[in-house]
Amino acid sequence: MSFDLASRLAERRAAQLYRQRPLLQSPQGPSVQVDGRELLAFCSNDYLGLANHPQVIEAWQAGAARWGVGGGASHLVIGHSTPHHELEEALAEFTGRPKALLFTTGYMANMGVVTALVGQGDTVLEDRLNHASLLDAGLLSGARFSRYQHNDADSLNLRLQKAVGNTLVVTDGVFSMDGDLAELPALCAETKRADAWVMVDDAHGFGTLGANGGGIVEHYGLAQDDVQVLVGTLGKSFGTAGAFVAGSEELIEAMVQFARPYIYTTSQPPALACATLKSLELLRTEHWRREHLSELIRRFREGAAALGLELMDSPTPIQPILVGDSGRALRLSQMLRERGLLVTAIRPPTVPAGTARLRVTLSAAHSFEQLERLLETLGECWPLLANEDAAHA
Repeated sequence: MSFDLASRLAERRAAQLYRQRPLLQSPQGPSVQVDGRELLAFCSNDYLGLANHPQVIEAWQAGAARWGVGGGASHLVIGHSTPHHELEEALAEFTGRPKALLFTTGYMANMGVVTALVGQGDTVLEDRLNHASLLDAGLLSGARFSRYQHNDADSLNLRLQKAVGNTLVVTDGVFSMDGDLAELPALCAETKRADAWVMVDDAHGFGTLGANGGGIVEHYGLAQDDVQVLVGTLGKSFGTAGAFVAGSEELIEAMVQFARPYIYTTSQPPALACATLKSLELLRTEHWRREHLSELIRRFREGAAALGLELMDSPTPIQPILVGDSGRALRLSQMLRERGLLVTAIRPPTVPAGTARLRVTLSAAHSFEQLERLLETLGECWPLLANEDAAHA
């Protein structure tokens, strides 16, 4: 008996759900070379344009010259270098919390935090549209796991009434495929009444939301008493890699003692922490990046609405164009690529069936001229897609 992988792959191809990796042959940026072709990209999470920033690159190079290129061991053995420690202190200060802890990836951070906080006899409640890493963490924790309706405080309340043991309510800050914001004030109020904790993964909120880029917690003016566990990733607005959790001294010490993905993983290269320290400085001081990004978002939504495109309720750099059918989404993405633009089609199981979309992401590195080119090309391709639909009807 053998694994019938060929049939599984064939089924995915037939359902228009087969995924392929574009080969990036240039640094991140608005203009990239992919699979041997120059393209204008609107699909990166490099929201502030820091992934290829000269000062961040210089900080990495200087860090490598001083600290080498490898972490060497886990943080608890001999892998916790001075740059790691300095970055944790800077992230704690940035988030306004006593402590922060570095993780090697966002997936590992979510897995480590949830499984360290709850287990058998406890309850974890999650938004239905949470990122896969959060859902996987809830399932693997061993706690009673339930999903409440998207951004619905009443639905959360019903589940809180049935919760047992320590209860953790988990939500994305910005939902990565829709771009909408968690209704944190209402969710936190329900959770507080139930004497439970809130965990927010603000991967897409840090850098883009809040007057100082402090993310969704700053955006809503919430405190640690409202959101006890705050997680962020460093591979998006920060432009580097890794993740962190910020919270009380007791929370962070508990992660050091009990979060298995932290304990049993080699630390990130110290030079990476040096680069992130520089990107954090730029994120905090160069406010023009958020201001320009906000103007790009406003102009895109205005232009897309004029074209009759169906957008989702997103005030963030994530601006999905809802298409519906997976085949149509792939075709629209292909049309754009033929005209020199790279916008990824997102299909099930990443998004619910029937909600395939083009996930447009904007960056502070985009110019208004580049944005207008995107809108003009969408204005050309959208009617062509409708004509193809009519021809096949």
